[in-house]
Amino acid sequence: MDIDPLTLPSLTWAQAPMAIPELSRGRELPRPVLQAMVVCDQAITHADADKVTLVGIFDRIQGGQFPLDWARPTAVYARVTDAEGDYDLQLELVRLEDERTVGWMGGRVEIEDRMVSRGVVFNLDEGLVFERPGRYEFRLFADNRHVGGTVLTVIQGA
Repeated sequence: MDIDPLTLPSLTWAQAPMAIPELSRGRELPRPVLQAMVVCDQAITHADADKVTLVGIFDRIQGGQFPLDWARPTAVYARVTDAEGDYDLQLELVRLEDERTVGWMGGRVEIEDRMVSRGVVFNLDEGLVFERPGRYEFRLFADNRHVGGTVLTVIQGA
């Protein structure tokens, strides 16, 4: 699994502080705000135009047998705004039935201008394993603070 450095993610609660302490610089980082988060087959970044093409967007997968080894290409794309500075990002996959984390990946992203939206692509090249059908959520964190998520439903089929 790897993070495409072209992009970034995040979201915030209204009652939460709107900044994250950045002690090394003696200031607080702005709290990123999540604009979009989707699961897809592939996210193609176009560096020359700062664009991303999302191919095969989905929010439901079907498996015949469980545990389900989802070895197909999968990416999670998140777009944020109001972010500036260096952030440690983490993407967690959580089974909602029991709040168990079943997978995660992380990386570091630098955002230079909080007035510009940025995207981040998490390529899940190693595949995913679902022990049973149910609802799962990809949760995004910036510097250990929850910024948002998107739900993926896993169903049993023929």
